[in-house]
Amino acid sequence: MKISVLDWYTVTINGDIPTTQLEELGDVKIIPLTTHEETAANIGDADIVLCNKVIITKEIIDACPNIKYIGIFATGFNNVDIAYAAEKGITVCNAGQYSTNSVAQQIFAYILDRFNRIRDYDIAVKNGEWESSPTFSYFPVPTYELSGKTLSIVGFGSIGRRVAEIGSAFGMNIVVNTRTQPKDCPYEVTDLYTAVEKADVLTFHCPLTDKTAGMINSELISHMKSSAILINTSRGGVVNEADLAQALNSEKIAAVYIDVLEKEPMSPQTPLKGAKNCVITPHTAWAPFETRQRLVDIVCENVRAWQKGSPQNKVN
Repeated sequence: MKISVLDWYTVTINGDIPTTQLEELGDVKIIPLTTHEETAANIGDADIVLCNKVIITKEIIDACPNIKYIGIFATGFNNVDIAYAAEKGITVCNAGQYSTNSVAQQIFAYILDRFNRIRDYDIAVKNGEWESSPTFSYFPVPTYELSGKTLSIVGFGSIGRRVAEIGSAFGMNIVVNTRTQPKDCPYEVTDLYTAVEKADVLTFHCPLTDKTAGMINSELISHMKSSAILINTSRGGVVNEADLAQALNSEKIAAVYIDVLEKEPMSPQTPLKGAKNCVITPHTAWAPFETRQRLVDIVCENVRAWQKGSPQNKVN
C-alpha cells in the first residue's frame, strides 16, 4: 500500500524519531511539511494518509479517490472532515491518551514555577542580590506551599484524572467539574462556577466544542480569586484572549500559564503576548521525546490493526 506522511516535521526534532516503523507499513513517502495548496498533490494516489495538522477537506478527499485510511498524529481530529470520510468509506483513526503523563507534568511545571518562583530567585542571585543580603536567606518574593491549596480541574478525562492524582499527592484539595458524573470519583465534583470560585489553581482539560468555545471569558474570570492562577493546555479556542489579557492587566487574577492559542503559530497581534504575568509556551506540553515516540507507536499500531481488518481508535 502507498502511504503519504504529510507533516512529519511536526512530530520529530532533528530526526530524533526514526521512520523505520512507518517504512514497514508499506511504500512510504515522508513529506516534512505540507501547505493546503500542496495537500492533494502530496497525497497523490496514496491509500493511507498520515498527518498531524494538515486539513483534509471534502475537496481534498474528492481529489484523492484512492484514500482508504486517514491516521492522525494527535488526539484531536477537527482537521479532517470526519462525516464525509465516513460517507466515502474512509476509516479515520486518532491517537488518544498518548500525552497524559507529559501534559500533566507540564501542568505542575507551571504550578511549581508560580508557587516556588525559581526563575525569579535565579535572576536575583545572578544579579548579585544574595551577595548583598544582610541575612543568610534571601526571600523578598513570597513563595507558598501547595499543600492545602485548592486545585480545580475542568474536564476529567485521562489528563484531568492524572493532574488530580498528582495534585492530591502534593496535598492539594481537588475539585472537579465535568460534563458527566465520573464513577467512583474520590474528589469533590461540582458545577463550573463553584469550581472556579474555590480555585487557587484553575486548569482546563476540556475539548473544544460549541459549548466550550470562549468559555474562559470575563464572566468566568469574575468568579475567580484575585490570587488564583489559570492554566490552559486544552485548546486555544476555549479562551477569549482579549478578556483574559484585560483581566491580567487589571490584576483581576494573579497569573496565567497557557500552552495553546486560538491561532498557531502565534500571531504578533495576540492580546496575551504582552499581558502581565502571562507565561506562554509554544504548544509543547505534548512534545517530550518519550511522548512523541509513543504517539508514533500508536499511529503505526492503528494502521496495522486496520490492515488486519480490526481498526482501533476509530473516530468515524
